[in-house]
Amino acid sequence: MGKKTKTISLIDTFSEFNELKNIDKTTMISVLEESFRSVISKMYGTDENYNIIINPDKGDLEIWRSRTIVEDDQFTDPNLEITLSDALKIDEDFEVGEDVTDEVLLEDFGRRTILNLRQTLASRILELEKDNLYNKYKEKVGQIVAGEVYQVWKKELLLLDDEQNELILPKTEQIPSDFFRKGEHARAVVARVENINNNPKIILSRTSPVFLERLFEMEIPEIADGLITIKGIARIPGERAKVAVEAYDDRIDPVGACVGMKGFRIHGIVRELRNENIDVINYTNNTSLYIQRALSPAHINSIVVKEDEHRAEVFLHPEEVSLAIGKGGANIKLASMLTHYNIEVFRDIDGVDEEDIYLDEFRDEIDGWIIDQLKRIGLSTAKNVLNANREKIILEADLEESTVDEVLNILGAEFEDENSGNENENIEDENAADDNQ
Repeated sequence: MGKKTKTISLIDTFSEFNELKNIDKTTMISVLEESFRSVISKMYGTDENYNIIINPDKGDLEIWRSRTIVEDDQFTDPNLEITLSDALKIDEDFEVGEDVTDEVLLEDFGRRTILNLRQTLASRILELEKDNLYNKYKEKVGQIVAGEVYQVWKKELLLLDDEQNELILPKTEQIPSDFFRKGEHARAVVARVENINNNPKIILSRTSPVFLERLFEMEIPEIADGLITIKGIARIPGERAKVAVEAYDDRIDPVGACVGMKGFRIHGIVRELRNENIDVINYTNNTSLYIQRALSPAHINSIVVKEDEHRAEVFLHPEEVSLAIGKGGANIKLASMLTHYNIEVFRDIDGVDEEDIYLDEFRDEIDGWIIDQLKRIGLSTAKNVLNANREKIILEADLEESTVDEVLNILGAEFEDENSGNENENIEDENAADDNQ
């Protein structure tokens, strides 16, 4: 077109924008074009007759201006018009009324304009980066992310993701026994994303029940596939947690699937949570049964559920009370959190036979694991065991026949001794009465 086209390299002119985080090419082109049009409008009053061509792959930009040919004596606007005499210098065939297109070079804008353009671009791109970062992590709320520990402070950790975005893990959102060094990798769930004055702040959490839920989804295929559903989670981070699960297929054991053979599946979750003790229970719509399961490993004698007050009164043998409450009240607290019922525990004194003996009294004669197996199926006293069906004990407690017979003999002997003692006392009392006569 007469004047040789000169390519403007964006890579050379705007090198600091060459590697941008979270900004795609389409958006970048839009920002560049918008910035140049803004400059052109300020210089010439309009940008309608300008065509801006950007090649993102090469980093090239070209600006072409279109002007209408007018008679020399009618020339008024150098931005929109070109005289016929000037047009003929470009091409002898030009006529009045036709358009002439020529390239506008970057240096034509002037040094001050270019500096302003660079500042405008820098500001606009920074805003875009922040907006994109906010939107990206807003969609990730509730998802697990990983980051490298970049800085360790007293009240929080600063992590960097794969794109060098900053993530914050506050001390209050860390498991009490968490300990990270600079350079280590940490996993957490995105708890929330704050955006104050267009300054995104991504807050992570390792104490949230959602973190435990996502770990279950990652480690248990049946949960990821939707065959098992997590119905509720209660946590005391780093100490203990209760997870209620339900399977829609009766052929699937949801608790067994989550725990795995010899606890293999759940071990990875426990390690991630710094050896947090995790109880997995079967969910049920039966409130009374759900509360009983939530209080495991304690065995309940009876329960009174007051639906209108969202409260439950639980009655147990005295020796079961400590199990129901748990260390530091953890068990009953978690059960209340899981079921959303205020649970009150009472000693069931009336239900205890005064002559009965708790199995724990026999630990010198019977192995502790055998007693635990018996208690697991609800047999917590000697008379409970003696009155139970022998075959049922063998089957449900998973004990050998010889082991069950030995236990029955030990427990039976205790009451035989007591009965014998009582008979001797009765004989002595009768003899004493005869002597008095």
